Amino acid sequence: MKFGISTFVTDEGIRPTSLASALEERGFDALFLAEHSHIPVSRESPYPGGGDLPRHYYRTLDPFVALSAAAAVTERLLLATGVALLVQRDVIHTANEAASLDVVSDGRFALGVGVGWNREEMRNHGTDPRTRGALLDEQLQALRALWTEEQAEFHGRLVDFDPVYAWPKPVSSPHPPIYVGGESPAALARLAAYGDAWLPRGDTEPAEIGAVLRSLAEQGRADVPVTIFGAGRAEDRLAGWAEAGVERVAFDLPTVPESETLTVLDELAALAARHSG
Repeated sequence: MKFGISTFVTDEGIRPTSLASALEERGFDALFLAEHSHIPVSRESPYPGGGDLPRHYYRTLDPFVALSAAAAVTERLLLATGVALLVQRDVIHTANEAASLDVVSDGRFALGVGVGWNREEMRNHGTDPRTRGALLDEQLQALRALWTEEQAEFHGRLVDFDPVYAWPKPVSSPHPPIYVGGESPAALARLAAYGDAWLPRGDTEPAEIGAVLRSLAEQGRADVPVTIFGAGRAEDRLAGWAEAGVERVAFDLPTVPESETLTVLDELAALAARHSG
């Protein structure tokens, strides 16, 4: 099992270049960065973690910019969004940003996606929360076309464009892997239809992982890689995930000053060493 990090990079924490270098030096294989374009003053949508919304949500750097900086100082690290809020983005711009990052990183980019939870944030982007799942499904199909076709076009109910030239194309073949986040029935259906890998959250039990992988195999989707997103440090759960067939665990890294971040990374690297292999 491999180990990476999932975190929020902000203007108050460690810089993405320093973080990426530190991860590669300590043997981590992946960096997953969260996205929030802004936080509405209205707190109508409850924070899924309960209580007040943590400070780092308000100050998140754009993940494509931060990952590009990380690409410049690393050679092996997988650079991923965890997760990009695609339903709040223009799909053609996102296809270009993702392909560009894949090119400058020599094929080390992965696109983690989710539908998001902050309905006010979505509405500010012109997205109807009621149709965000259907929109994401169409966007993922459109992305594949933009990344792989000479003259790409897509005609859906929510995404629609006539033939276009969209370059650069990714260097990853056939395109950067799409990691689908979430454990709901809709997310799992999206994974089976459009995903290349699964990104369940850190409270997902090993038994659930195994059940989903068996269901995917029955649908003709055997060997779908699994990365646990935002994982804690419970060693029994780490062992259970390994037994269930998880490929990678991305530990949750708090957003703290650089000196504190390096201390936490040393602790997580020691934990990973006991469970790697």
